Amino acid sequence: MTGLREIKRQRTRAAIQREALRLIAVRGYDATTCDQIAAAAEVSPATLFRYFPTKEDIVLQDAYDPMIGDAVRARPAREGFLLAIRRGIAETMEAVYEVDMEEIRQRTALVMTVPALRARSHEQQLALVDEVAAALADRSGRGVGDVAIQVAAAATAATISVAVQTWARDGGSLPALVDGALAALGDITGGAR
Repeated sequence: MTGLREIKRQRTRAAIQREALRLIAVRGYDATTCDQIAAAAEVSPATLFRYFPTKEDIVLQDAYDPMIGDAVRARPAREGFLLAIRRGIAETMEAVYEVDMEEIRQRTALVMTVPALRARSHEQQLALVDEVAAALADRSGRGVGDVAIQVAAAATAATISVAVQTWARDGGSLPALVDGALAALGDITGGAR
């Protein structure tokens, strides 16, 4: 059960991100300041920076990586790495895509067009690698530094990145594109689908 304090933190975080995306859509990324975002979210700049250390983090941070890690951990032990990843990600996307689709679209468009965000997104991608690697290590009993675990996690993050970029460019269903990309990864590597 989530306590009142955590609920308030989640609401504040969401308000900051929502107002940031709204202001950026009107003014542009570079013209929008953290002080303006804080004022629009009705928090102090100090509070904003407690939640998000940088302006880039306001746009890029989300709760999806831990959700993916939890979903992969929960997959049956009989599933190989790629199948557990594919199904865990599909479950996560089903849970968030319809609710967060417009926000995901806005954030992706910004990453594709703002060089500072594009550079920072590569750092964020490493967080997904770490999350997937930890989940695979937990499932398999191997160490998180195991080469097979690291390769599977890094390939997953790169595959998702390609699917998201394709979606941003061409449209369509992001969950279907991610699933198709992960299926292609399985085909290429000979992994279980």
